[in-house]
Amino acid sequence: MVSIRLSRGGAKKRPFYHIVVTDQRNRRDGRYIERLGYFNPIAVDNKDKIRIDVSRVDYWVSQGAQPSDRVKGLLKGYKKQVASEPATEVAKEAAADA
Repeated sequence: MVSIRLSRGGAKKRPFYHIVVTDQRNRRDGRYIERLGYFNPIAVDNKDKIRIDVSRVDYWVSQGAQPSDRVKGLLKGYKKQVASEPATEVAKEAAADA
């Protein structure tokens, strides 16, 4: 079965995760089919903390891939963050014009 999960990278005590599509029989940091994004839990600013290609995630889920519990949570938060960004940018432009 194909799964969407985190693959750990980074140095000791400095984790960095790639969000990857892989066969569930592969090792955590082993071979993967496609890299869909990244998650940096120790990022200072929220802009560089997470990036996910949502269209590719939707494609893989439609093909039967199962996201892990952690990836489900990250994806839910990322979609909420992306949905709120355009509203804040419009508000900033309106404030700049005033």
